[in-house]
Amino acid sequence: MRYNILQSVKIIDMNEEILAETVFNHGDYDSPALSIGSSVMHYELGLKEFEVVYDKREGRTVRHTITDIEIDLINKPVTTKVYLEPVTLIVGQHDIGQFE
Repeated sequence: MRYNILQSVKIIDMNEEILAETVFNHGDYDSPALSIGSSVMHYELGLKEFEVVYDKREGRTVRHTITDIEIDLINKPVTTKVYLEPVTLIVGQHDIGQFE
């Protein structure tokens, strides 16, 4: 089955004031059946000038739990969105600079 994996991201400053909230799209993946509570491994998220990106520096992987699965039966083809637990990124602490 094909899944679109998404994750809510809150960007805050050092004073814990919310600067932005967005949904990061991890992409579309083919996988056997997923369920709420399952874990997904992926690169850690970081900030590059307020844009949420993967932090692909060595050893920067993380595991997140699936919190919701949404199946859209209205549109064709049927789409399945998988939502991971939300994360909070702090400007100044989660910046990855110019690393590619």
